[in-house]
Amino acid sequence: MWRYIGRKLFIYLLTFIVAVTINWMIPRFMPGDPVRNMLSRAAINDPEAMASMTAYYEDLFGLDEPLYQQYLNFWVSLFQGDLGISVMRYPEPVTDVIMGSVPYTLGLLLPAILLSWIVGNRFGAFAARSKALDNTVLPVGYVLTATPYMWIALLLSYTLGIVAGIFPTAGGFSYSLRPEFSWVFIYDLISHWFLPFLSMFLVALGGWAIGMRNMIIYELEADYSNYLQALGAPRRLIRRYAFRNAMLPQITGLAVQLGTIIAGSLLTEVVFNYPGLGTLILDSLENRDFFLLQGILLFVVIGVLIANFIIDIIYVLVDPRTRVQMTGGSS
Repeated sequence: MWRYIGRKLFIYLLTFIVAVTINWMIPRFMPGDPVRNMLSRAAINDPEAMASMTAYYEDLFGLDEPLYQQYLNFWVSLFQGDLGISVMRYPEPVTDVIMGSVPYTLGLLLPAILLSWIVGNRFGAFAARSKALDNTVLPVGYVLTATPYMWIALLLSYTLGIVAGIFPTAGGFSYSLRPEFSWVFIYDLISHWFLPFLSMFLVALGGWAIGMRNMIIYELEADYSNYLQALGAPRRLIRRYAFRNAMLPQITGLAVQLGTIIAGSLLTEVVFNYPGLGTLILDSLENRDFFLLQGILLFVVIGVLIANFIIDIIYVLVDPRTRVQMTGGSS
């Protein structure tokens, strides 16, 4: 078991190094100069003053050094827990800017991922044994899973927000309120959260329902199910075994889905102007804020790798065949 965990940690470490390196490279190969973009907002008309300020801030942010030196400095600062200073919100540290948006993104991701996975698997399992429900779940599931996050977010915003006027369509909470622990603010926070959450939940729900429905049907037609049926085992027992075996690919699919749903979260936040990491990425791109952009991508990479590692360990604990193979036994 520990050897398996060590091997997985080594693989994830290599993945982390490669992913972080790519994340560091992408902003620096983008067109535009973050310092000049920042100084352009100050409307400095004197060329000498502009040149002097540009040299000062390039030295401050370390942008006047060769790329290889910037890369080495990045890793040194990263191990010290320093992600640099945001160009867009100078002189605020990147870590403080990101921490202000992380609760909003996690508040969308965690409920959408877990609830869509649980509800989708249950609906898929019911659909596999009910023809009437299958005729409903299957087409609806195909429509939902093929729907882009951004499109369904726009649809929900228009129908439930603009036309019906039930939910607000932008922001994390009303600008007239001040963040505080009160029922008024909590209700307002949830009302702004609901539409972004619903758009992510619905798209993910269809995929899980279809996947579980297909896996249940496959398991019910497997040899062990026919053997148990020939022995006179109760149909409920056979379905229970089929459900447990069908859950294994769904657990693996959960790890793969994490990257997709995070991308969907970024698009959804942009549509609803939700103050999470997605909106922050758009702002950092518009302002060519290298340090903020690479800090956000670093957070996303770490989150996905940690979640995938946890799912790998859960898979070993859930599937006894994997534990037997790890201990050297026969499958």
